[in-house]
Amino acid sequence: MGELPFDSDRKLMSTVHRFSGGLLLLTKGAVDVLLSRCRLTEGEAADIQAANEAFSRQGLRVLAFACRPLDHSDVSLETEHGLDFLGLMAMMDPPREESKQAVADCIAAGIRPVMITGDHVVTAAAIAQEVGILTPGTQAVEGAVLEGMDDQALMDFVPQVSVYARVSPEHKIRIVRAWQGRGCLVAMTGDGVNDAPALKQADIGVAMGITGTEVAKDAAGMVLTDDNFATIVHAVKNGRNLYANICRSIQFLLSGNLAGILTVLYAALLALPVPFAAVHLLFINLLTDSLPAIALGLEPHSDAVMLDRPRPRREGILTRAFLTKVAVEGAVMAAVTIGAFHLGLSAGGQPVGATMAFATLCLSRLFHGFSCKGAGPVLFTRRFWNNPVLLLAFLAGAALLGAVLLVPAFRGVMQAAGLPPTLGLAVIGLAAGSFGVVQALKALGNILVRSIP
Repeated sequence: MGELPFDSDRKLMSTVHRFSGGLLLLTKGAVDVLLSRCRLTEGEAADIQAANEAFSRQGLRVLAFACRPLDHSDVSLETEHGLDFLGLMAMMDPPREESKQAVADCIAAGIRPVMITGDHVVTAAAIAQEVGILTPGTQAVEGAVLEGMDDQALMDFVPQVSVYARVSPEHKIRIVRAWQGRGCLVAMTGDGVNDAPALKQADIGVAMGITGTEVAKDAAGMVLTDDNFATIVHAVKNGRNLYANICRSIQFLLSGNLAGILTVLYAALLALPVPFAAVHLLFINLLTDSLPAIALGLEPHSDAVMLDRPRPRREGILTRAFLTKVAVEGAVMAAVTIGAFHLGLSAGGQPVGATMAFATLCLSRLFHGFSCKGAGPVLFTRRFWNNPVLLLAFLAGAALLGAVLLVPAFRGVMQAAGLPPTLGLAVIGLAAGSFGVVQALKALGNILVRSIP
């Protein structure tokens, strides 16, 4: 028997079946397309369209069915005319329960969800409104609206639209390009062959792993094994947390190294003795730096990252705000290190001064690992304790530093002088004081940010 398979442009599917009375062409597809092929009066067509609208407003997907007798089994596009209308079938394809929350999480994270579908515009709008995609101030349109727009007009138009219905593959790729033209990072989801061009054009193409075609999977950069939109939201959260942890590690390393540089520069400009021996810097880089930096990279993930605004696509890590934090925190640690150096110089000359500077910088950097956990203060909060790896890194670093200062054999290797208890307590006090100052500055910064209208 002949067959005209479903085509996205025709939005119809026709097959020929043999019955006792002869051959019969059965056609199903989009209501608005099929009615134009049926033998109906204007009143009958209007009644059918009204029923279609009523079903669509309930978020139901509607198919129309029609038929016509044939005297041969060969079919063509011209055969799909002069049909006898049979009826409508309304089907409920409800969105997943978690989709509404996933859309809400996207919006809170500054991600704009947009629906592109082949459904009737009323059906698409009803579903989009139910899950929260169609928001006040935005609209649902049919793909035909895009036909008369040039690329610039479309770029100006896309922010107003949350739902595109009855779209073609060309419409999809133009919509993606329009958002990219506005400087946005675009993720596109799809499962069919017709989605492949748009999946390839998007910055992140996401194909469905269960229902997706091989063509869509090949064109996409990521495949969802569970076909669940909420999985994309979880991927965004994981990505943001990983990026935040990388920034914490870099912030810790840069601010700590800046403190050491400022201390050496200060001593050189004032013609003071060298504040650090080479072995001191080696100890700092191998142990005091590496352990907390690795631990900060393992900071537990937080849902709070989903409340942050997306970064501009071309923005790097070393922004002005990031470098300002590094400079301020590095200066605080340099100040206590310089203070310890002067205290040691006055108490016992260059060997004691260098040991005081070395010990204070080491310990202040260990404390500073906790300050790098977040933009706000963590002292006296549960977050201070939520990373056992960082706690172990702090204890290990403090134990190694204590061994260098207290064990004579280690003191010789590390070119460290013995410190009396008073100077040892001064090292602890200065290092802890730098941590307290940084925490106070973070708290003050948060207060100032909240006070800005």
